[in-house]
Amino acid sequence: MLLILLSLFANLAAAEPRIVALGDLHADPIAARNVLQLARITDKSGQWIGGNTILIQTGDITDKGPSSREVVRILSTLQHEARAAGGDVIGVLGNHEVLNLDGHWRGVDARDLGEFKDKAARIRDLQPSGTMGKWIHQSPMVVLRSETIFVHGGVSAKMAEAGIDKLTSLTARDRLKTQNAAFFGGEGPMWYRGYLQNGENQACPEIERALTMLGARRMVMGHTTQGDGRIKSRCEGKIIGIDTGISGHSGRRYSAFELVDGDSRAIHPDGTTDLPDPPGHNN
Repeated sequence: MLLILLSLFANLAAAEPRIVALGDLHADPIAARNVLQLARITDKSGQWIGGNTILIQTGDITDKGPSSREVVRILSTLQHEARAAGGDVIGVLGNHEVLNLDGHWRGVDARDLGEFKDKAARIRDLQPSGTMGKWIHQSPMVVLRSETIFVHGGVSAKMAEAGIDKLTSLTARDRLKTQNAAFFGGEGPMWYRGYLQNGENQACPEIERALTMLGARRMVMGHTTQGDGRIKSRCEGKIIGIDTGISGHSGRRYSAFELVDGDSRAIHPDGTTDLPDPPGHNN
């Protein structure tokens, strides 16, 4: 009996924490709070109830909605609560965050701008010491957890040639270095749409090459909105698209991706469904 109990405790200790990923929130605090509750990350009061869960938000927290800053405040507060409970909240760098840093504000809602005294005040808030800036500047371009790549747009096979160490080290400050121009360009990880827009005869061989180079089994990405509001799985679960239009701008079609001990699931308001897992994972 003692050996059985020791074995059970050892298995529990070895189990990986639950991972939850959320797609584009686009400055919509109401949608952010609702989808966090749907994913069993927070309770009705907005407090962290995820225990040691790792929450990964795959970018585009700014633009198109009433309050980029409030969405950042929600995530930052949860990050502190999560870490105190043994979990974490991780942001991934989105293209809209970088557009804001570079002064391209065409997607900024008038209500968002109205939260600041003037444009200069919002620019200051985007600096590394500001509310939004602190979150944005600490967010890596690529995250690797549990043999899964989390990225805003997608790491193409061409970009994967740079290697996982390089890609996971890139943050907003690196956009200012000439040698990093390709990573922040239209075919870079924040912008690439090929995995969700190209036919599977093209997307599947490419994702296989990219994942092999990156030492991963699947890639989870936002950026490309799924018109039916459902999380998209392609190529035996190697490609997962989680931008379902969570924000009010896109219809508040709530969803979350869940990964538990290698088993992936899609959480929607009408229930949780199992997703295909790449070879080597539980089905």
